Amino acid sequence: MMEHLTQILLLLSIAIAVVVTFQRLHVPTSLGYLLVGVILGPHTLGPTVSVPELEKLAEFGVVFLLFTIGLNFSLPQLQALRHQIFGLGTGQVVFTTLLVGIVAWLAGFPVAVAFVFGAAFAQSSTTIIASILKERGEDNTQHGRLGIAMSVFQDVTAVPFIVIIPVLGTSVSAGVLAGSLGWALAKAMLAFALVFIAGRWLLRPLFHIISEQRSLEIFTLAVLLIALLAAWTTNNLGLSLAFGAFLAGMMLGETEFRHQVESSIRPFRDVLLGLFFIGIGMRFDPTAIPPIWHWALVGALLILASKTLIVAAMLCRTGVDNQVAWRTGLLLSVGGEFGLALIAIALDSNVIEGQQAQIAITSVLLSMIAGAVLIRFNGVIASRLVSTSHAETPSIPELPETSEQQVVIGGYGRVGHTIAVLLHSFGIPFVAFDIDPKRVAQGRADGFPVYYGDISDPELLAAIHVERASLIVLTTDDPTKALHALAYLRRNCPQVPVVARARDLETSAKLLQAGAVYAYPEAIEASLRLGAAALQILRVPSDVIDQEIQGIRDLGYKPVLEDEPDKQEKAAH
Repeated sequence: MMEHLTQILLLLSIAIAVVVTFQRLHVPTSLGYLLVGVILGPHTLGPTVSVPELEKLAEFGVVFLLFTIGLNFSLPQLQALRHQIFGLGTGQVVFTTLLVGIVAWLAGFPVAVAFVFGAAFAQSSTTIIASILKERGEDNTQHGRLGIAMSVFQDVTAVPFIVIIPVLGTSVSAGVLAGSLGWALAKAMLAFALVFIAGRWLLRPLFHIISEQRSLEIFTLAVLLIALLAAWTTNNLGLSLAFGAFLAGMMLGETEFRHQVESSIRPFRDVLLGLFFIGIGMRFDPTAIPPIWHWALVGALLILASKTLIVAAMLCRTGVDNQVAWRTGLLLSVGGEFGLALIAIALDSNVIEGQQAQIAITSVLLSMIAGAVLIRFNGVIASRLVSTSHAETPSIPELPETSEQQVVIGGYGRVGHTIAVLLHSFGIPFVAFDIDPKRVAQGRADGFPVYYGDISDPELLAAIHVERASLIVLTTDDPTKALHALAYLRRNCPQVPVVARARDLETSAKLLQAGAVYAYPEAIEASLRLGAAALQILRVPSDVIDQEIQGIRDLGYKPVLEDEPDKQEKAAH
């Protein structure tokens, strides 16, 4: 007992040190847990941790992971995603599995091993994708949303693999294999029916009774009971524990208790999943790399190339912009933790041998490292992959000679992007220009018609036939450029209204004098909106607030400006 306690303390100490270091370096913690497993594994120098009880407990990490995924993919949500993400996510996994499986089979691997390689290589790391996108501020872009959604959906498509892979280790002939797979799928449908019926008729009333006790402790125990009971049911049917947990999560995901259930299960999931990845790391043998390094390198390249090409091709066929398609493909090129989990399941089920597992694990780990680099520089790489005419220097558009509303936005910074989003939400066509190539690339990645160009350039304004616009919005933060644009517009197309951005009252006055219809000073307007929010909280009628604010605007903001000298004088004293 004391020997195990010493090993557990060593495990926890190294895990905390590595995970803290990885978090400070903004590296996904799952890679940190894998490193802990390598350090404390039997294949490296130094101390070795071997606690059979912990290894058994770590298996429940995948159980709770699938339970959490099920919470986020209830039946109504899956139905809502059936068009774009459902088709794209399923297609990517199917095509990648087939392509990688065929390549592995042609390379001489058995069919079952080739299938495991394909299934494992098809997975992508949602953790790596989401963390890097958030760090770079790309999580709300079109390619960012597509990449994260498809990556999360991959976890759902991995559920059939969890059912199929253990069967591959028990079958010999093709006929027996087909029969075993058919029987496994039949039992999976039975398990789904049992959990579905229980979820519809028992879970909601049960959690209503439990929530009335107002005890977080009882609620957490109930969540653990439901997840493990569903896992026990599918395990007794000859299926995996994780499959039952996923079904239970789907049923609870339809209830109003979903968020509290996820909050209650998260500590158990994170700790046990960490132990699971440590266990995978312990299986990694660095000394086995020299004989297989070429296979591992080919495997990593196969992961990166196949998923990038398949995802980009699929998105292009759906009409998505070429650059967005390539950027999304680069996001999903990275290997995933779930791929490592499938390899571990295949190894435990005797579907693959030790050396084959080393090739697969090393390939996935290399792709996770290289894929993180591809994600970080996805914009630059996509620009190189897409032809110049479709990427950074598209041809300047000419406004149509119709009565349809057409807005021209001068500047695609923070303000210009916000206006573009609002116009898009109302279905109003627009075109935007900016002189920053990065902003142009970002705008086109968002799926908006953003082009490189200086809004104050008379040649540009003439080339696009700006006189056909229904409105011009100058959002550039350079007042000189805005004034030059206004001078041209007032001289050549005075019928087109212009709304301009102004940082302060002085700039606002100049823009209004130059011909802008509106030029609200940002600083003062922000103060007025904040004051309006305060008055609303104090239950002042909205019509009274709007009347007062409009009165301040009509008076040129003098009521709020007249107080500033008094405040400055008081501050001086």
